[in-house]
Amino acid sequence: QVQLVESGGGLVQAGGSLRLSCAASGRTFSSYAMGWFRQAPGKEREFVAAISWSGGSTYYADSVKGRFTISRDNAKNTVYLQMNSLKPEDTAVYYCAADLFGYSPYIDDEYDSWGQGTQVTVSS
Repeated sequence: QVQLVESGGGLVQAGGSLRLSCAASGRTFSSYAMGWFRQAPGKEREFVAAISWSGGSTYYADSVKGRFTISRDNAKNTVYLQMNSLKPEDTAVYYCAADLFGYSPYIDDEYDSWGQGTQVTVSS
């Protein structure tokens, strides 16, 4: 498994931007598909975005498509989530996760390792 640490969360006004980072250590990072999920208070965890091990394929939830961009730098063992045009409904704890196989990027149960999460709060 890999160990994951998220950073970059914070408080931002609606319409603003944030970039989340997830640094990985442990087994070979480039072997893993990576995903971002989020969980708002009182709601279930939901898929946000995912990227294949090579970076050649990306996947997005409809709610963030066109506003968020997932990317990775395998040389730095890091995956990013660029979030633009943020809305109050984007407020949540954001988690990154690693999946060795990457067959079902939208399904949280498929992921093997999880970070501790970073809080994103968007004020109106």
